Amino acid sequence: MYRNVQKILFSVFLFCTFHALSAQDLSINPTLISQYKNAADEFLGYDSFGYSYQITNNVFSKIKGKEIFEYKNVSLGKITKVDLQNPLKIVLFYEDFNSVVLLDNQLNKMTEINFSQNAAPIVVSAIGMSTQNQLWIYNTLNQQIGLFDYLKNEYKTVSIPLTEPIQYYQTDFNTFYWIDKKNNGYSCDIFGKITSLGSIEDFDKIVIISPSQYLFSKNRLLYFKGINKSNPEVISEIKILEKTFDNFYYKDQILSIFTTTDISNYKIVTP
Repeated sequence: MYRNVQKILFSVFLFCTFHALSAQDLSINPTLISQYKNAADEFLGYDSFGYSYQITNNVFSKIKGKEIFEYKNVSLGKITKVDLQNPLKIVLFYEDFNSVVLLDNQLNKMTEINFSQNAAPIVVSAIGMSTQNQLWIYNTLNQQIGLFDYLKNEYKTVSIPLTEPIQYYQTDFNTFYWIDKKNNGYSCDIFGKITSLGSIEDFDKIVIISPSQYLFSKNRLLYFKGINKSNPEVISEIKILEKTFDNFYYKDQILSIFTTTDISNYKIVTP
C-alpha cells in the first residue's frame, strides 16, 4: 500500500515537472528587424506598399520616406477609428458626429457619410470596410450588426440583436469579430452567421489574427494564444525587448511595438 502511494506521488511529480518544463519552452522569441523614432500621438500600422499611418494632433497622415500625405477634418471632431484594409479606400470614423469619411490613396476625400441623416435611423459605434462597396456597421439603436452600401446609401441588418455590450471589435472584408464585456469572443460573416470563438483571456490590448489565434497584452507583457485549441490553457509569452509599450500591431508575421518614443518591428512566427 505504501509503495503504491509512493508510485502515485512520483507519477504526479513527474507529470507536474514535465508540464512546468514544457510551459517554460512555450515562449516565442521574435527577431528584431528595424527600429526608429516615433513622434506620432498614435501609430496605426503599415500597408503592403510600405507606407506608415499615424495620427498627430488629430491629423491623419501617410508617410513613406519623404512622401507625406495628410488629412484633417476639424468639423467632425476626434478620429475614433481608422480602417486600413484597403489602402485605396481608407475609412476614418468620427463617432462623436456619427460620421465616416472615405479617403483615396493620396488621402483625398472620396465620400463623407453622416449616418444621422440616413432614412432608417443608425447610430454607429463600430465600423469597418467590407466587400462590394459596403461597410460593416454596429447599430446601437437595435444592437445589431449590419452592412451599409456607401454607393447606394442603403443599409441592411444581418445579425440578431447582441445580448452583451461590445468591449472590442475588429473587422476584415468578410468578417466582423467582437469580444463582449464578459470576454466571450464571436464572429459574424456577411450572411449573418454568428460563430463563438470561446472565452478570451483578460487583456489590455488585443489583435485577432484569425478565428483560431490572437495576440494580447496584459500587465506590460505580450502573449500569443489559440482559440478553441485542444489545450486552451497553453499561452505563449512573446519575448520582446521593450519593458513597457503603448500598443502593438500585427500583419503578415510582422509585429510592431509602439512606445512613446520608438517603433520596433519584429519578425515573428506563431505556433
